[in-house]
Amino acid sequence: VTSNETSLVARCRRVYAHAHDYHINSISNNSDGETFISADDLRINLWNLEISNQSFNIVDVKPANMEDLTEVITSAEFHPTHCNMLAYSSSKGSIRLIDLRQSALCDSHAILFEEQEAPGSRSFFTEIIASISDIKFAKDGRHILSRDYMTLKLWDINMDSGPVATFQVHEYLRPKLCDLYENDSIFDKFECCLSGDGLRVATGSYSNLFRVFGCAPGSTEATTLEASKNPMRRQVQTPSRPSRSLSSITRVVRRGSDVPGVDTNGNSFDFTTKLLHLAWHPTENSIACAAANSLYMYYA
Repeated sequence: VTSNETSLVARCRRVYAHAHDYHINSISNNSDGETFISADDLRINLWNLEISNQSFNIVDVKPANMEDLTEVITSAEFHPTHCNMLAYSSSKGSIRLIDLRQSALCDSHAILFEEQEAPGSRSFFTEIIASISDIKFAKDGRHILSRDYMTLKLWDINMDSGPVATFQVHEYLRPKLCDLYENDSIFDKFECCLSGDGLRVATGSYSNLFRVFGCAPGSTEATTLEASKNPMRRQVQTPSRPSRSLSSITRVVRRGSDVPGVDTNGNSFDFTTKLLHLAWHPTENSIACAAANSLYMYYA
């Protein structure tokens, strides 16, 4: 008698082809269980899971003359419970919420979320670092998390005046923007994720580090972990907040290290290793991180 282990093989069931001219940057399933969207730089298409040879183009930002192109779509996601709503982000740092009930072609958005830059703060890099690389809806459907090059921002979909919280991820890289531009690191697209209970957010950084912030009101949690076989080696708790002065009251919630040239743990930075992809388990406190060719799982 021989016993063979069951081996699982992935098998392609359908190919949804010929609907995009550019690289697809995001795919999102709808809560109705029947449809999904796929987005590239200029278009968002709506598919039925059963129909693989045709799709509906619901967003098209392609100008008549490509020389007039000023922004591209960077990420798109369906609302977790309302099957008629979805959000997409752009390279100009804005998030648009659209309602499929309003019209078949959703070029006009229902709500626009973008943070106005402080006057006098513009530089050559302003637009590049404002580009949003990833957005995620919270499980409750009320909040959207967005990641641009420098920060994580948490938005309330009922409040379009600005984010409810801003978490500093790469503030200490501000003096190095010239170098990052020359070696193309400034165009790296980091993903973000939220915990199932909505109390924490996480995103990746360089040197295979990822950062976890508490986003509950009043939380000061900010932890940096390294995706490696020995993560505790470099874990450092962020120092406690300094006493509040008038200048700090006017700012939004900001957390993170401001030491130039080194990361939050005092180590010199390695731009060749970066943690771009990570995902939080929908119900448990576990995170999957992809760093180089390894997948690390963390359970808290």
